[in-house]
Amino acid sequence: MAENLFSDLAKVIDQVGKDKGIDKEVVIDAVKQAMLVAARKKYGTYREIEAQYNEDTGEVELYEFKEVVEREKFIDEEVEIPLDEALKLDPGAQLDDSIGIKLDSSDLGRIAAQTAKQIILQKVRDAEREIIFSEFEQRKGEIASGIARRVEKGAIVVDLGRTEAHIPPREQIPGEMYKPGDRIQGYLSEVRQTTRGPQIIMSRADERYLVKLFEMEVPEIYDGIVEIMSAAREPGQRAKIAVRTKDNSVDPVGACVGMKGSRVQNIVQELKGEKIDIVMWDEDVTRFACNALAPAEISKVFLDEENKEMEIVVPDQQLSLAIGKKGQNVRLAAKLTGWKLDIISVSATSARTAESIFNLMLIPGMSETMAQNIFQSGFGSFQSLATAKVEEIMTIPGYDDPDKAAKLVQETTALIKKYEEQGLPVPTSPQAKPVENTSSAKQRAEEQLKAELSKLGQE
Repeated sequence: MAENLFSDLAKVIDQVGKDKGIDKEVVIDAVKQAMLVAARKKYGTYREIEAQYNEDTGEVELYEFKEVVEREKFIDEEVEIPLDEALKLDPGAQLDDSIGIKLDSSDLGRIAAQTAKQIILQKVRDAEREIIFSEFEQRKGEIASGIARRVEKGAIVVDLGRTEAHIPPREQIPGEMYKPGDRIQGYLSEVRQTTRGPQIIMSRADERYLVKLFEMEVPEIYDGIVEIMSAAREPGQRAKIAVRTKDNSVDPVGACVGMKGSRVQNIVQELKGEKIDIVMWDEDVTRFACNALAPAEISKVFLDEENKEMEIVVPDQQLSLAIGKKGQNVRLAAKLTGWKLDIISVSATSARTAESIFNLMLIPGMSETMAQNIFQSGFGSFQSLATAKVEEIMTIPGYDDPDKAAKLVQETTALIKKYEEQGLPVPTSPQAKPVENTSSAKQRAEEQLKAELSKLGQE
């Protein structure tokens, strides 16, 4: 074995390189390391020995290096050599030089061959792991396909050929079942190097998997004519993608849907029936939100840009459609837009507006018109006016004068104090009963308001 391994070393190096795709330098290093291990076992670790590969002869040669010293100072023959003996080996040798002496390694063959075999196997394994890691690190973010082999702790183990990938339970589409031997594809979401080799995580639940499927199915996306701006999924149930194009001659939604829905249906089948809404992206976030909530009709939109929140008013009959089953439609739309969306019906908005106007008219001397102005300026109650700064009050039409604005703050603060001293809750607008008509409800509200104002006047 020893003779076969080291006499045909060059062939071994080439063969391993071809079979395993491993650089021959890796194999050469393994053999050199094996020779050194064998030499140190025989000669001890005290001596300075190096292994070198001779490409001309295809052999690994061992050299022992010793320091050149004067004959009078010569002490240790294992690490030193007298100058007169060094000159016989190398006429150019000088004091303090380190001279290499070739060792006879023929008797190391069997030990070295066995050691070399172990080291080469380990080096090959390490090199294969590194090659696989590098390959899949470059492929991260792509779609890969393989064969389902088994299930380990809920994770599907997928054979990718040279290695295996795992699809953890959280990355699976709920309800999907795979048997050993079934073909399965997914998104390469993560590649990690561990002590046991590369760990590859595949996902079928990631939004990026949906995006990649559209890139594969829709040439306009692959070519960059149509761009997917964002995507949101509830795997196995429903998904939304937002698309746009800079080419006015191309309909981005139509391109994704395909002729008679052929393109999007191919993706739906791959995702086991997951419904996909394709919406038009718009740089105007209000329009984008309306598109994302389709097919629900939108009546009004109120923005809070500082907190990235949006209140969306829809007709009463459209409320359940906008929210979706168990809130799914609004959740996906919120994820798609990146804004917090609050869906509210027209009637609820009207009731809230009426409540705010009623509350503001509790301020002494407040007219309904002025209360409307205050409400439309963003103040929904007299309590919010009491805590506002004078500069903020001055943005309300009719209160641009600093003294007038300051007086409003004082009045609302005094009103809060009165209710606290009385130990009574702040009155709320009476809610109309279903059998009552609008005029009777309005009349009751006006009567209660007058009663509250008269009580305050008597205090």
